[in-house]
Amino acid sequence: MVEYRSSHLDAVFHALADPTRRAMLHRLADGERSVSELAQPFDMSLAGASKHVKVLETAGLVRRRVAGRIHYCQLEATRLAEAQAWFRHYERFWAGRLDRLEALLVAEDRRAADD
Repeated sequence: MVEYRSSHLDAVFHALADPTRRAMLHRLADGERSVSELAQPFDMSLAGASKHVKVLETAGLVRRRVAGRIHYCQLEATRLAEAQAWFRHYERFWAGRLDRLEALLVAEDRRAADD
């Protein structure tokens, strides 16, 4: 199994726990945006948006650059890939369980058809 730094995953999952931050990441998947652009659909202040961006930055999900007075954000997908790898480990677990359940249901259906 892949080793995961707990603090990295904790920060990623904390950041992803908020729907506003998930929506911001979704918008950043289309390309770089300013903090004011990220704030706009949520009718929030720049300070509020900046707090969300800071959480995303701390988790390593966003990189911010400053051009004059404008702060631009860009998606950093590496941490998302680490979280996805963590989920994949459990996906294999559930896939195996679901395969066993399917086999039991198919066997039960066969027995019922034979009766």
